[in-house]
Amino acid sequence: MAEETNNNKRKFLGIWFDCCGTYGRIYKTKDGTMYRGRCPKCLRPVMVRIGGEGTNMRFFRGS
Repeated sequence: MAEETNNNKRKFLGIWFDCCGTYGRIYKTKDGTMYRGRCPKCLRPVMVRIGGEGTNMRFFRGS
């Protein structure tokens, strides 16, 4: 049962939004090509494409 729960978790990136000085998460799209979300305060959109040369980093700073 625990394995099923872990497999159902949505993949995300942690983002520090400089625009409002707040932390938020952006989530992987269903087609798996990018992470997409918005600043939790001002709703500024952000997207991060997933590429072949990617990184293992999970937390980023957005300007």
